[in-house]
Amino acid sequence: MWAFRLAVTSFATGLAIFLLIIERRHDMDMLIPLLRNPEFWVAVGFAVIILIFARIRVHKTVGRMLDDRASAISRELSEARRLRDEAAALLAGYTQKAARAEEEAAAILADAKAEAERYAKEMRSQLRTQIDRRAQMAKEKIEQAEAAALEEIRALAADKAAAAAEKMIANRLDERRSDQLVQDSIKDLPEKLN
Repeated sequence: MWAFRLAVTSFATGLAIFLLIIERRHDMDMLIPLLRNPEFWVAVGFAVIILIFARIRVHKTVGRMLDDRASAISRELSEARRLRDEAAALLAGYTQKAARAEEEAAAILADAKAEAERYAKEMRSQLRTQIDRRAQMAKEKIEQAEAAALEEIRALAADKAAAAAEKMIANRLDERRSDQLVQDSIKDLPEKLN
């Protein structure tokens, strides 16, 4: 706005100086070539247009339009700043949410690893207990089989010993002696029964 006024003022001052110089010289010879110069008439036409624009206050209208445009640009800039601030806030919120999600994922992963480790320890412990139990059962079965085998061997040995003793007694025992042993056994029977 001020630049337009300065240009109009400068042009009017220059024109006034030019007209004063022409008036003082009173020399018409100089004025005639000037009136024949097309550039002079362009300058006069320009001055007339400027004066008409100044009279109908075009500069104010243009200034108002420029001010309106400046305020519209200012509003757009304010809106852009507000949108940028909102976007920054949203970005910060999403960044926080992403960080929280990463922390939760890390915590879930750590929990899963700990659970898997605990489960593996528990399974190892149960497997060890089961192996120990089965080993104990196998050991007991082996001991029982050994005991049964020993019993069977003892029974066989006792049978063989009894058979051998019977043969031996039968070979050495005569009838009189046999009767004597039976009689002694019958006498000892009441004592053994009590």
